[in-house]
Amino acid sequence: MSDTEENTEMIIPCVLITSCDSGFKEEELIKQILVTKYLPEPTKREETVAWYPWTINNKYYTADVRLCVVPSTFQMSSEIAQSMQAFIAYFDSTVKDGLEKLHPWISVVEDIAPEVLILVCDRVCESGVTRHEAQQWCLTHGFELVELNPQELPDEDDDFPESTGVKRIVQALNANVWSSVEMKDGHNQGFGLMSSLVASRHNNPRSCQDPPQSSSLPEEGELVHEEANHTERSTNSDTQENTVVDAMTDLDIQELANLTAGDADVDNFERLFTKLKEMKDKASSLPHEQRKVHAEKVAKAFWMAIGGDEDEIDGLSSGEES
Repeated sequence: MSDTEENTEMIIPCVLITSCDSGFKEEELIKQILVTKYLPEPTKREETVAWYPWTINNKYYTADVRLCVVPSTFQMSSEIAQSMQAFIAYFDSTVKDGLEKLHPWISVVEDIAPEVLILVCDRVCESGVTRHEAQQWCLTHGFELVELNPQELPDEDDDFPESTGVKRIVQALNANVWSSVEMKDGHNQGFGLMSSLVASRHNNPRSCQDPPQSSSLPEEGELVHEEANHTERSTNSDTQENTVVDAMTDLDIQELANLTAGDADVDNFERLFTKLKEMKDKASSLPHEQRKVHAEKVAKAFWMAIGGDEDEIDGLSSGEES
């Protein structure tokens, strides 16, 4: 009986939440995500690792997930690795080396390749980690930057203001195609079309990349060594750039899944255009060739989601000039 229960628990997807800031505990972010002052009883606890229950319940589907606190890479286990479908890392933006403390997690994230990757801080800091530095780090590693208390809020007069803070984190998690998803009546068709587009990546993540030469977790001191060897790995730059584009595209496609699966009401239509504007702004930071690839993939996914014929857009190619 206990073995059966343990196996059942392992298949429930989890959101791994870690903090590289000693002054900010992972549980604080969980309370904000759950909109509660008090944490629920963890479904499981192993020393400093804890699994908190969360049922995502929106207009389109329900999904049982676990918000899993993992303070460092040394607490990683096969159970966490097998169920991890999203990764959220908090860092201290007030210190110059705030991003360097995330380095031990990079190899873990690359090996597991969760669908959702979010980098969180209170707000970027000119005397610590600047917005440009944080965005460049996110672009390199395929993350999305979310400030819990951004200094610059979206323009209230903007017809399609972007979401910020915890609201944005919850949006991204709601847009993921969870393995535990149960669709609600009337919302299966569109979501299913979009889910199929990300299924190959979900089932075989990072299949195009070579496996790591060592399964050991990186030491903090390896950061300087990695940077020194950067030029030796320059031949892999194309693959790395494609990985960044694929990560951004996957997240965009997953979010379009919700918006194209719903009823054709005004609210849903406005949210769809809000998302399209966000995607345009996010892709604008990419180099020209990557931006073309990103736009092509998202356009194709959107076309198929609204019932378009794939044959009509087979001629699209990132190599074609407009």
